[in-house]
Amino acid sequence: MTRQERADLIASRLAELYPETPIPLDHRDAYTLLVAVLLSAQCTDVRVNQVTPSLFALADTPQAMAEVPVPAIEDIVRPCGLAPRKAAAIRDLSRILVREHGGEVPADMEALEALPGVGHKTASVVMAQAFGVPAFPVDTHIHRLAQRWGLTKGKNVAQTEADLKKVFPSESWNQLHLRIIYYGREHCTARGCDGTVCELCRTCYPRRKSPVATKKA
Repeated sequence: MTRQERADLIASRLAELYPETPIPLDHRDAYTLLVAVLLSAQCTDVRVNQVTPSLFALADTPQAMAEVPVPAIEDIVRPCGLAPRKAAAIRDLSRILVREHGGEVPADMEALEALPGVGHKTASVVMAQAFGVPAFPVDTHIHRLAQRWGLTKGKNVAQTEADLKKVFPSESWNQLHLRIIYYGREHCTARGCDGTVCELCRTCYPRRKSPVATKKA
């Protein structure tokens, strides 16, 4: 089976398993999504969804958040980890949005990546999920599964993203990256599958006997 054949098979099966692709992070608009994605770094979506109601009750617009002292934000987001850094980034990016973007989240990758605490993956999620622009955010789940499925030999998420974009059509990226995340969490976890256990690993590589040593992102 070629890499493209594996990709086509995976896309078809994931569409069957996950016809709907709800966004895991609770949000109301592009700004609250941006903040939620920032908080999700090294933190579970479940924990973020537990924290954001209190944060957004305090301030849910760039204008309001720009006036909140960093310690007050930090107190709320502490359960998400990296609280000092994340709190400062939330306050600072809110001020930049007010000052440079009219209080709106820009639908522009370069402008998003220039915001404090916003890397390429976070910007990609916002572009895909808030603005519907084709993007393929690669997190640890996607990086791990892409290697197990023989879709990339990427040593980092940037290379994995580039390889995935070559085998999947751009119109599928926004749903597909969520479907891979769902599958990785439910069936092809870091400890629950080693490249020989789950349905898609066995389908892609029916003769594989040895565990796959994946390169960490």
